[in-house]
Amino acid sequence: MDILSSVVQFAVCAAIIVVAGTHLAKCADAIAEITKLGRLLIGSVLLAGATSLPELTVDISAIRLGAPDLAIGDLFGSCLANLLILAVLDLMQRSSGGMLSRRAARHALSGSMSVALITVAGLALLTAPLIGNVTFLGISPGLWVLAAVYVGGIRIVYLDQRVSSAEVTLESHKGAEPTGSLSKAVLGFIAAAAVILIVGPFMAHSAEQFAKATGLGRTFVGTTLVAFSTSLPEFVASLAAIRMDAYDLAIGNIFGSNAFNMMLLVPLDVVQPGSLMAVVSAGHGITCLSSILATQTVILGQLYNVEGRCRFIDPDAWLVIAIVTGALALVYYTQ
Repeated sequence: MDILSSVVQFAVCAAIIVVAGTHLAKCADAIAEITKLGRLLIGSVLLAGATSLPELTVDISAIRLGAPDLAIGDLFGSCLANLLILAVLDLMQRSSGGMLSRRAARHALSGSMSVALITVAGLALLTAPLIGNVTFLGISPGLWVLAAVYVGGIRIVYLDQRVSSAEVTLESHKGAEPTGSLSKAVLGFIAAAAVILIVGPFMAHSAEQFAKATGLGRTFVGTTLVAFSTSLPEFVASLAAIRMDAYDLAIGNIFGSNAFNMMLLVPLDVVQPGSLMAVVSAGHGITCLSSILATQTVILGQLYNVEGRCRFIDPDAWLVIAIVTGALALVYYTQ
């Protein structure tokens, strides 16, 4: 596949995902209101899982092709890409109720859950040389711990959402009330998710082919081009949610997608012969630690309560952007 064909394929796939992602967000918003589960929980679990489907299919293909570094780079890189998306969307909001403001402080819990999961994944990466290829049912010990943390974290978010259900129910919604039945919303959600699942790998493949023509390494390619390609559904769905004034859905999607990305390490470990973390580059630790730092900055921005902020210094979108771009530069120069 030449460069021109790669660019055309990428553009067509991106256009399809834009349409599907917008519809996905609308259906998720309808499900949240009809079921009364709240946008925070639906965004953190249901929407996050759907928009992370491209990572699963792309990374399983990468593992089977003998490119585990591409797969791990995609997952950690997608976390950075999602945080960059959150920062950019925050800058697009001219009001004081953006994603990195006190208004979004209740998302600190789901953000902290994603930090915990990325930390466990990082520890699994660092300890893999010591543990070796030890696995149980095809899964290494560190990733068994990660799975337990994910299940426990989702339970905590769910219980917290139940406690604050009264507040969520009273949340104002400036857009039109959702019409149709729950079954219609669910079917629409499944259809949009299926489109993203099918198209996502083609878009990531075109990005990888374009990167190969430039001679870039798999770690950097996975962390940048492939990761940003598979994160396009998160961007489109979150942008659509913001346009509907569904901030909880947008922020929950970003934090939930990062948590779900780490959970995807478990099925990838099953596909990989032996331990997945034992065969990948330790350079992914840079992306892992940078994701933790950027996520914590977002959380601090949501909890930081002052009248004005100093750009690039106080917890703010600009600081998140600086962290992400700095991390990508480190990955490039150290691969």
